[in-house]
Amino acid sequence: MPEEVGAPRTYLVRTHGCQMNVHDSERLSGLLEDAGYVAVPADAQADVVVFNTCAVRENADNKLYGNLGQLAEVKRAHPGMQIAVGGCLAQKDRTTITDRAPWVDVVFGTHNIGSLPVLLERARSLEEAQVEILESLDVFPSTLPTKRESAYAAWVSISVGCNNTCTFCIVPSLRGTEKDRRPGEILAEIEALVAEGVTEVTLLGQNVNTYGVEFGDKLAFGKLLRSCGQIEGLERVRFTSPHPAAFTDDVIEAMAQTPNVMPQLHMPLQSGSDKVLKDMRRSYRQERYLGIIERVRAAMPHAAISTDIIVGFPGETEEDFQATLDVVRKARFANAYTFQYSKRPGTPAADLPDQVDPAVVTERFVRLADLVTEVAWAENKAFEGQVVELMVAEGQGRKDTETLRLSGRAPDYRLVHFTPVAADGSPVDARPGDMVEVRITYAAPHHLVADGPVLSVRRTRAGDAWENRTATKAPGVSLGLPTVGVPAPLADAPACS
Repeated sequence: MPEEVGAPRTYLVRTHGCQMNVHDSERLSGLLEDAGYVAVPADAQADVVVFNTCAVRENADNKLYGNLGQLAEVKRAHPGMQIAVGGCLAQKDRTTITDRAPWVDVVFGTHNIGSLPVLLERARSLEEAQVEILESLDVFPSTLPTKRESAYAAWVSISVGCNNTCTFCIVPSLRGTEKDRRPGEILAEIEALVAEGVTEVTLLGQNVNTYGVEFGDKLAFGKLLRSCGQIEGLERVRFTSPHPAAFTDDVIEAMAQTPNVMPQLHMPLQSGSDKVLKDMRRSYRQERYLGIIERVRAAMPHAAISTDIIVGFPGETEEDFQATLDVVRKARFANAYTFQYSKRPGTPAADLPDQVDPAVVTERFVRLADLVTEVAWAENKAFEGQVVELMVAEGQGRKDTETLRLSGRAPDYRLVHFTPVAADGSPVDARPGDMVEVRITYAAPHHLVADGPVLSVRRTRAGDAWENRTATKAPGVSLGLPTVGVPAPLADAPACS
């Protein structure tokens, strides 16, 4: 596209996938801004469009190549425009991307996101596509510049990669083996974030509770949670996603005994059938999984537990499926992200016999979704009449404008929509990052409503940080996800644990 002399080039990052991808996109944005690029809104024309991709499910491929096809005409109409593709799908497909979409300028992998600005410039100067895929981690991502989308909540990576061999999952081959950061580096990053106004952090890892395996400390994750409790000004700590096989009682004790670690646990189940779990190479069984939940609730009676479940794994019988339904009933999940099994080339499960008929998978998926909704709704109804403290959120209530409500997250991460008025009917000035107390008046399956008066408002440093950023904020990068706490995994990308 024609560029004004001296005008900075603009960029847009489009993200698909799990929380790791969202955090990687914050780094990609930081790298581009360090290189002089300027962000534009999602509906604007950018000089550089970056796709940060997922490869967990088959429709991730379809989505990417569909989007690239739509951009072909746009690029022809705007000389100088560049398209880059990174993330897990880029690591998997490599030169296939430029073969299928030769108008793509840059392809980069999960291990070298820091190379993006150089690759873009090289593609411009040489006028040919640049494909660079490293087989192992070049630079630990957390050392790269980051443009965070939230002023008051932040992701903090404690590890990358995975040492498991789940038969349905392609992620270990794309992200590599687990690499752990040293505790001091993690805590220093959190302290720096808190100094900027952040009051909530979410610790990220492919299997977050195996943290410490690289330097030989099996208790490292529990120690890290306790250390987070010593950071003054840090009000909320969350983490995702732990693996049931590695979940230990010292972590439960650390959660229960550290006041700023929230009573929330997202722990992937995948299946309730011991046979299917064995076929998946998930090194735990139903009894162990339910035992963890029992011990978590004994230590934290009000903990909210969510999960991921795959329906229709090869060889799954009706009896196996009923075992999954039994776990949902017993576990009383606050939420469950349910997925129909997707065959991924390169995974052992893709070659297993007894692939389940798609019609059967769909029918089971509907039954599971109905039960998940029934259980979640019953759990939410118990909150009617209760007072909860919320961190006010930004952009999490899609109907907030028309309902004149604001939204926030409870300590257990339940989403609450509330009316921002005081008892005398005057408006309440609650900014994202501030804390409010409200009384729940209505429960729906996936959210709560508080339509009575706000009982209290606590203005926070996080709210100040949001206000300061809003006063000077340029258009941000569209990530397509909430920006507070732990966003729900997207429909096309279950958590990788």
